[in-house]
Amino acid sequence: MSPSRISTPDRKWWKDGVVYQIYPASFKDSNGDGTGDIPGVISKLDYIKSIGIDIVWLCPMYDSPQFDMGYDIANYEDVYPPYGTLADMGTLIQGCHERGMRLILDLVINHTSHEHAWFKESRSSKTNPKRDWYIWRPAKYDANGNRQPPNNWRGNFGGSVWQWDEATEEYYLHLFCPEQPDLNWENPETRQAIYDSAMKFWLDKGVDGFRIDVVNMYSKDPTFVDAPIVDNDSLWQNAAHLYCNGPRMHEFLDEMNTEVLSKYDTMTVGELPATPDLGKVMQYISAKQKQLNMVFQFDVVDLGTGPERKYGTTPKNFTLPSLKKAIGGSQSLLNNSDAWTTVFMENHDQARSISRFASDKPEHRTASGKLLSLMLTALSGTLYIYQGQEIGMINIPSSWPIDEYKDVEAINHWNDVRARFNDDPEMLAYAQRALQYLARDNGRTPVQWDGSANGGFTTAEAKPWMRVNDSYSEINVAQQSGDKNSVLSFWKRMLALRKEYADLFVHGSYEVHDADNLSTYTFVKENEELTALVALNFSEEEQPVAVPERLQGRKLRLLAGTMEAEDGLMGRSKVLAPFEGVQKSQTLQG
Repeated sequence: MSPSRISTPDRKWWKDGVVYQIYPASFKDSNGDGTGDIPGVISKLDYIKSIGIDIVWLCPMYDSPQFDMGYDIANYEDVYPPYGTLADMGTLIQGCHERGMRLILDLVINHTSHEHAWFKESRSSKTNPKRDWYIWRPAKYDANGNRQPPNNWRGNFGGSVWQWDEATEEYYLHLFCPEQPDLNWENPETRQAIYDSAMKFWLDKGVDGFRIDVVNMYSKDPTFVDAPIVDNDSLWQNAAHLYCNGPRMHEFLDEMNTEVLSKYDTMTVGELPATPDLGKVMQYISAKQKQLNMVFQFDVVDLGTGPERKYGTTPKNFTLPSLKKAIGGSQSLLNNSDAWTTVFMENHDQARSISRFASDKPEHRTASGKLLSLMLTALSGTLYIYQGQEIGMINIPSSWPIDEYKDVEAINHWNDVRARFNDDPEMLAYAQRALQYLARDNGRTPVQWDGSANGGFTTAEAKPWMRVNDSYSEINVAQQSGDKNSVLSFWKRMLALRKEYADLFVHGSYEVHDADNLSTYTFVKENEELTALVALNFSEEEQPVAVPERLQGRKLRLLAGTMEAEDGLMGRSKVLAPFEGVQKSQTLQG
C-alpha cells in the first residue's frame, strides 16, 4: 500500500520542510584561519542537500564584536569580516535556491551590541534623540546611600541585568551580557528602524525567513518590579516571568507582520523561553493570529537542568516519562487547532542529544544516534537538525580542562561558583560535571568532516577557534558517508521515509502508549489511512515492548528499524536490544 498525499491550502512549504542549522564559526573553515566562514558553508551545500534538507538556518553572521558569538550585533546590514562579505551572502542565498533549498537567518532584535551605532548615540547623552531607543533607568539607593540597580532581576548569563553607565549616570538594561543592551520596543521609531535594518534589508536580498531570537522578551513588565526572592544565595533573582510575554508582546508581533512579514513569502520560528503554559504558546502560533508560524518550546531541552540555576544539577537528572511528557506537550499543539509545532533536540544553545538523552558510551553511541533519529523523524511538525547531529556528534570529553570552554554562560557560571564557594574543590568538580553535561560549548565544537588533523574543519597547521572534539577520528562525515550502517546513512534513510510518508509522520496524530514506563517509549502515529507504531528502548538492557491493545492482532509491516529484523514483522510483542532504535512499523488497514 503506497502512502497517500494530501494537498490543502495550508500545506505551506515550511511545514513539510526539514531544517538544517549552521553555526558558522564551527561549520567549515575555507581559508585556514581557524574560524568557519560563509565560503565554507557554500562549499558544503551539496552535502547538506544530500542529507535530505529543504531549509538552511544560518546563525548570526552579522558584523559583531563577538561577546556572545554574534548574538551581539553591531551592524545588521553587514557581515562579520572573518565570516566573509555581503557578496558571499549573495552567493549563499543563490546557492541554496539553485539547489531547491531555502535560507533563513537568525533575527536578533531584543538587543544589539553595545558597539552598534544606535547605542553609541543613545549613551552619548540623556538628550540624544536615540536615548529612548534603549532602556535607561536611574539608580536606587539603600539606607546607607549606596547606589543600587533599579531592581533585582538576574540576567540570563548571571549577575544583574543592569549596567551602570558613568558618562550619563544611569543604568541600562541587558537581559544577557552587559555588551548586549536591550532595545526599547515601546518606542515606535525604534521598531521601525528594526524592521528596515534587520528584516527588510535581508528579505529584499532573497532570504526566506527568520528564526527569531527570544521572541517573547520585547515587552517587559513596565513597572520593573523586583522579582520574588527564591534563591537565598544570590542578590539577583530569576525574573523571566517579568520580562517574558509582557503586556504588549502580541501587539508588537501583529505590527511586525503587518509592516514586514505579510509582504513576503516567509517562514518564522520564534524562540519561546519561560512559557510552559500551552494556552499562552497557542497565542503566538495560531494561524488566525498571524504572528509566528511556529515556536521552539523549552520543555525538552530544559529537562535535567537545575530548578533555579541551569547548572545546579547532575548529569541525567530526569526520567524517561518526563521526556515523553515534554514531547507530548509540543505534539498536542496540533490537536484540533490551526497551529503548527517544531521537532528538535539540539541547537547551538544545547549539549549533544546523544550525550543528554541516550548514551555516548562507545558501545552504545551509534545505536543511540539512530534511536533518536528514528524518534524525531516520526514526530509531527517541522523537523530541525543541528550541524553534526546527523553523524552522531557527542559532548566534549570530561577530561577537558575548564579553560577549553569558550561560552560566556559557562565561564560566568564557573567564576560564580569559584567566588561563592571560595574555590572549594568539591563544588568546582560538581560545576564541571554539570558543564560537561549541559554547557552550550558541547554543541559548538567544530564539525568533524574527516579523520585528519583538526577533523578536516580547518587545515592541519591552523589553530581552530575552539578545540575539535577528541572523537573526530571515530565520528566524522567522510567515514560515515561510505558506511551504509552509519548514523549518517540512517538519517538519510529516515528523512527520505519521512518525506514519503509525510501525511503520517509530519501531519499525523500522536498518541503515547507507555507514558509511565521508565525504559521504553512507545507511541502511535495515525492519519485517515495509515497507522504507525514506534517503539524505542532508552535503556542499556533488553526490554519487552507490548503492542497497544487496539493494534493487537493486526499485521504490522516493518517500515524502518535501527537493527535488521529477520522477518520484517512485529508481532504481539517484541524484545528490543539496548537503545534499539525501535522499529518504526506501519499498520495497514483493510
